[in-house]
Amino acid sequence: MNTLFVEGGDYLAIALIFLFFFFGIPIVLGIIALTLRRKKPKTAKVLGIIAVVYLIISLGYCGAMTL
Repeated sequence: MNTLFVEGGDYLAIALIFLFFFFGIPIVLGIIALTLRRKKPKTAKVLGIIAVVYLIISLGYCGAMTL
């Protein structure tokens, strides 16, 4: 149990940064895509696809590397 608490103390900030990279960026891209849906549907579709691909990659390969 003591090996989990390596020197350095609080790792909450690092965990929040990882969570932002995993979920924050795709959520922001998705919101932008939803707001552009009526004015520029092609751009909105591209941003939506990029958001989904980013989410799949960040949770799949990159998420496995953080474990």
